[in-house]
Amino acid sequence: MTNSFLYPIESKTRQVKDLCGLWKFKLDKHNEGRAAGWKDGLAGTIPMAVPSSYNDIFTQKELREHVGDVWYQTETYIPKEWKDREVVLRFGSATHSAVVWVNGVQVAQHQGGYMPFSARLNEVVTFGERCRIVVVVNNELSYTTIPTGVQKTLPNGRKVQSPFFDFFNYAGLHRPVKLLALPKEHIHDITVSTDFADGEGKIRYDITAAGEHSVNVEVFDEAGNQVASAHGKTGEVAIKDVRLWEPGNAYLYDFKVTLAEGEELLDEYVLPVGIRSVEVKGNRFFINKKPFYFKGFGKHEDCAMHGRGYDPVVMLRDFELLRWIHANSVRTAHYPYSEEFMRLCDREGLVVIDETPAVGLFDQLMNFLGAGTGKQSRFFEREIVHTETIENHKDAIRELVLRDKNHPSVVMWCLANEPDSSLAQAEDYFEKIFSYARTLDVQKRPMTFTNIMVAPYGSCKVSHLSDVICLNRYYGWYVNGGPDIDIARENFEKELEQWSSTGKPIILTEYGADTMPGLHKLPSVMWSEEYQEEYLKMQHEVFDSCDSVVGEQMWNFADFQTSEGIMRVDGNKKGAFTRDRQPKAAAYLLRERWKKIDSRNYKA
Repeated sequence: MTNSFLYPIESKTRQVKDLCGLWKFKLDKHNEGRAAGWKDGLAGTIPMAVPSSYNDIFTQKELREHVGDVWYQTETYIPKEWKDREVVLRFGSATHSAVVWVNGVQVAQHQGGYMPFSARLNEVVTFGERCRIVVVVNNELSYTTIPTGVQKTLPNGRKVQSPFFDFFNYAGLHRPVKLLALPKEHIHDITVSTDFADGEGKIRYDITAAGEHSVNVEVFDEAGNQVASAHGKTGEVAIKDVRLWEPGNAYLYDFKVTLAEGEELLDEYVLPVGIRSVEVKGNRFFINKKPFYFKGFGKHEDCAMHGRGYDPVVMLRDFELLRWIHANSVRTAHYPYSEEFMRLCDREGLVVIDETPAVGLFDQLMNFLGAGTGKQSRFFEREIVHTETIENHKDAIRELVLRDKNHPSVVMWCLANEPDSSLAQAEDYFEKIFSYARTLDVQKRPMTFTNIMVAPYGSCKVSHLSDVICLNRYYGWYVNGGPDIDIARENFEKELEQWSSTGKPIILTEYGADTMPGLHKLPSVMWSEEYQEEYLKMQHEVFDSCDSVVGEQMWNFADFQTSEGIMRVDGNKKGAFTRDRQPKAAAYLLRERWKKIDSRNYKA
């Protein structure tokens, strides 16, 4: 079967061995390792933490910004008692592409830096003996990768990469690596969709499993009581007196699937399921048939030293701050976040706009810089974009939906961030993208993309495809900043009024002002904490004046690392919190505002 996207859990029939820790690591300075046979074992290595970004561990700039291959190696025993099991090696992600060898034999290859992939090892290992795992990870970007970028070679021969996005291109094994022991015949995939009426919840399901063995379903409430059961690979179960999954008040049922042969249990998997509905009607967004107002942030997986690597401590701190500030939602800008993050969103009742890694579909460095030059992007005029890039984009959407389709926290798919949607050719590209994406999700969740300022109302060729208008707007910062903030307000109000004429709901998925923590100035100046507060107050007054606005997600939750440049002071400083997760003055402003907004009745 193809790669399974079920999250690795232990059960009566499944075992999980964690391979995280210190691996051997070698940076391939001359990109010679593939030809030189490094797959058969690495020499001259240093220790490297898995998961982590390798970049910020180095003190040498040329190593931190290396372009090309890096290599990882570890050894592990395959337990003798697993000899009658299916042994699977699973990577949470490898940014941006990877090839995996076990005992010198290639077992997996994957393109795309944010999705899990796996390999079956039975034919390449000896049970009860040690095996060697070697992985090469490549961080190179091009016009056809998702996300995009370009490279150039300096006179000294060193490669330099220019991503078409405004965050640092961290790379490596960013998420947990695990060894799984599964039954030979096992549950491969589960797809659920939910609804409710008159106090009764419904879970429709489709289960993929090898063979024709008996498939049974049992549903348990949080107290462990069985509330429903069914038989067969497809079907529907009903739950009386249902407890709904609500934003900020999550309730999860255990959806237990068993595969059996007579009385013998072959496999068991338990999927947490939240019962809720999502719908767009007119200019409102509904969760569980009630209007919902998004309060929160665009975010990043980013912290000091770990880079983009999964860190449960940072994740828990982030959730604590989201609760403190009364946020109810995030957008996974600008790529899918870890499976662990998504599972915690389900548990915490945090609403998610789930975004693909399709950022930088705009052929100028860091879109916002290109937007200010007056030069015209030609990204969608390139033939290769419509033949190769689009296929990689579709793959990224397919894998995202396969991985995250069952999360009740996911209420909308964001198919791209800030493409140059002003080009005529963008319409044809995104008609195919939206059409393809709508075939994948059985829950039929709304779909959107985020619109950049250089494609305002009237010039955007893609917005008619979206169920919700998502706008990234920086009136008062990149345009009409500082002393022109009153002009910014007027221009912003005019554009929002135009977008309202579409009759669709509007979410401000980005708005923000770079702010150096501790910089104070009276009267305010740009970059001061006082200006960030004045800017946010102006933005919020404009939001409140527009009936179609159903959400605000400030950019950004916390300061984050970017490429070097004169527009950035050691990274993007638009955070409500610093990079080490301490509040700026703006965090208190947001907390006070969001505490007063009842997201279930606001603009009802």
